[in-house]
Amino acid sequence: MSTVQDVHPSTTDERLDVYERDGYVVLPSILAPDALARIHEEMAPLLAASPLGRNDFEGFASNRVYALLRKAPSVAAIVEHPDTKAMLDRLLLPGYLLSANLAINLLPGETAQNYHIDDGFYPLPRPRPAVSVSVIWAIDAFTAENGATEVIPGSHRWGSEQPALDDDRAVKVIMPSGSAVVFSGQLWHRGGANNSDARRLAISPQFCQPWARQQENMMFSVGDAALNLSANIQSMIGYSIHPPFMGHIDGMHPLRVLDPEYTGAHHGHAAKAAALLEGRSSDGESWVRRSTGAGMDDTRAPGA
Repeated sequence: MSTVQDVHPSTTDERLDVYERDGYVVLPSILAPDALARIHEEMAPLLAASPLGRNDFEGFASNRVYALLRKAPSVAAIVEHPDTKAMLDRLLLPGYLLSANLAINLLPGETAQNYHIDDGFYPLPRPRPAVSVSVIWAIDAFTAENGATEVIPGSHRWGSEQPALDDDRAVKVIMPSGSAVVFSGQLWHRGGANNSDARRLAISPQFCQPWARQQENMMFSVGDAALNLSANIQSMIGYSIHPPFMGHIDGMHPLRVLDPEYTGAHHGHAAKAAALLEGRSSDGESWVRRSTGAGMDDTRAPGA
């Protein structure tokens, strides 16, 4: 099995070119050392208290920690890191959501996963555009021995083909701590076996189209801790509207539940939603595709 390419693109356009070709791209050493240190500090007690995996997929010799934005607020720095966000803004529709956000800590002796795709639970036939984009952050360095993620380049374009357990097209994603690999939800990949004498900690935020159901119910998982998050992440976890009114609560913008002082009347999005539903907007399609998902104003949603 080979290892991932040594030359890494540095601009968003170059990264997207590699992503489109291979289904993944590595962004080496992009997380600031102080942010990495804070994540290590907050994760230590969580990992110590975390049980081992419940099945072979989670890993019988692995710890997984969910609801990270509530338990480890420092993880917000990688959820909305500008380098990965620049790619996500181009790969997904405006108002995309945080579908999952978990820590995966491979202990010595962990075996390799089966190959899988991250958006396979959406019952849509392949080949197709990805419904989601995943990011795996190397909190510890990924090496050939400690269970680096293994990917099959180009497999995001496959139809019904599936990889063999020992597929010789697979490559190991070797990267230093503070690096990220961004990959299509349609890319075949797996966690490797940890044959070293040390752990391998990763954190994986996964993002989906604004019309798709999230893996983890983020609004409940994060809870009131969302008040301390950026407006961008609040939108990602579900405090947002996908036009014309997907995501409303009682006919109103969900931010009203989080922040009683919220007022969105000045955005005028309720009027735009009404125009879309009534077929009165000649620019309706472009508004749907460009909207930031900021959502309704304080009036009721049409038809809600």
